[in-house]
Amino acid sequence: MTRQRSGLRRWTVRLVLGAVLMALVLVGGTAIRVWQVARDDNRASADAMLVLGAAQYDGTPSSVFAARLEHARALYEAGVAPRVITVGGKQPGDEYTEAASGREYLINEGVPASAIIAIEEGSDTLLSIKAVAQKMDSLGLNSVVLVSDPWHSLRTRAMADDQGLDARTSPTHQGPAVTTRASQAHGIFRETGALLYYRLTHATTAFSDTSSARG
Repeated sequence: MTRQRSGLRRWTVRLVLGAVLMALVLVGGTAIRVWQVARDDNRASADAMLVLGAAQYDGTPSSVFAARLEHARALYEAGVAPRVITVGGKQPGDEYTEAASGREYLINEGVPASAIIAIEEGSDTLLSIKAVAQKMDSLGLNSVVLVSDPWHSLRTRAMADDQGLDARTSPTHQGPAVTTRASQAHGIFRETGALLYYRLTHATTAFSDTSSARG
């Protein structure tokens, strides 16, 4: 009886250690992949560029959002795509949507109004991408360059692919999301958890799409 209990404990310990090891490999592998895609700057020609929304204050984009918009402006001027899509709704009490504030910012920076499509929907990344995919389909568009923070790239691309878009990423490398090692580590940690959650549930979580930095 004692030997049976001892053997059972050994197998239990092995199973627990095996499960922990598999979890560490999964999390570590995902984190590495988040880091790898964050470095991928694909500027192949596309039908449109999509700027993922972030916080805005009374019509003025936050520093995180402005960094994304500036990168999209540079890509537009480089001829990567003839259209820029801004997306995002508004928080309770806001007068402006993220999409509208992004559109005005780009116009003020010299992007023609006729080249900007503002989709004033979406309170998180997934809802925004679904709204964009629907709009692009109605316009006969399919290929898109996703513009967001580096660590956000892999999850946004996965979501866009799942919506049937031909997606590639060109992240911004300026702004508070990338300027310090602490912000970089936080971004990788957050996006690793958010991507694993999305792969499991095909949904988003509150912690992965905060109002201050969500895409």
